[in-house]
Amino acid sequence: MKRDMDLIRALLLHFEAKGNQEHELNTAIDGYDSNVIGYHLNLMYDAGLITAEPFTSSTSSRVYKVVPFGLTWQGHEFLDAARDNKVWETTRKKIISAVAEVPFSLLRDLLLLTLKQQLGF
Repeated sequence: MKRDMDLIRALLLHFEAKGNQEHELNTAIDGYDSNVIGYHLNLMYDAGLITAEPFTSSTSSRVYKVVPFGLTWQGHEFLDAARDNKVWETTRKKIISAVAEVPFSLLRDLLLLTLKQQLGF
């Protein structure tokens, strides 16, 4: 399964808007299948973007599911860079026209650069 940065951004916005740190058993985002959302929640947990309760395999330490609570500091930091729709779309268009996909850390850096340019820095 491919990583979908639009879904990751949507999930970050969802958890920020939630307004509490209560667990969420069935996170739903319009237009996305629950299996795709679950996969991305695992990725976000692995990346340190969300707090969650991991469920591990009975035969290994493999995390097969997480129940999310909210954002971590890193999640807030990335969302602050990605929140503005204009910054998000401008950055995405630059990436797609150049290479189609980039590593997460480069996406964050490009979002910050676009945000700085928008602010006149």
